[in-house]
Amino acid sequence: MAEHESPARQAAEANQALAVAGHADMVWGHATVRDPEGRGVWMKAAGWAFEEVTDERVLLVSPDGDVLAGEGNRHFEYPIHTEIMAARPDVGAVVHSHATGAVAFASLDVPLRAVSHDAVSFLDPDVPRFTLTSNLITDAKLGAALAEALGDAAGVLIPGHGLVTVGENAAAAVMRAVLLNRACHTQLQAIQAGGPAVWTCEEEARAKRETVVTPAFLAAGYDYLVRRARAGQFPITGI
Repeated sequence: MAEHESPARQAAEANQALAVAGHADMVWGHATVRDPEGRGVWMKAAGWAFEEVTDERVLLVSPDGDVLAGEGNRHFEYPIHTEIMAARPDVGAVVHSHATGAVAFASLDVPLRAVSHDAVSFLDPDVPRFTLTSNLITDAKLGAALAEALGDAAGVLIPGHGLVTVGENAAAAVMRAVLLNRACHTQLQAIQAGGPAVWTCEEEARAKRETVVTPAFLAAGYDYLVRRARAGQFPITGI
């Protein structure tokens, strides 16, 4: 991923990468990139699926919901992105998807365990949950409440709705969405088999955040998804 590319290009590729990773829910869900000039977020226009997003189908949306650049209607849930970025200066990109593994796992109300490497980014000590509502996040008050639930974590589950992940750039935010959904899916499989009985302890999980889930690790995974997207290879099952 080239961060020197325009924010519209970065946002378009982030959405396309989510399609490759199997996060598509028809035309819903969105990945955003912070505007480098502080005007808001770059996000796909409403009505397009992840795999359909091009630079021309990306909008610049202000914190008040005004479309400052691009053509099309904005998503109702833009406050997810604008309010998190307002609360987290370290965040350069946000993902919201309805990935089915995360939705199913969130309904169980059980702790996320480090059954695999995928979960370790979110265990401090557990992935946060936003439980104020499972409805659409369509105003600044709900967006701010979601940001508060997220805190300084890498992601948050919204029972009955989906997931939100963040990162310093699109690669980190997208890959964390991929990893969180995979972690949820893996634990669901373990539960179906009668477990899990064994998982990585908290101390080792902290170490893995430094040695396994590094920025280089996230970038490598993201670059792979982008390559698949550029080749039109949607989606990959099992991600």
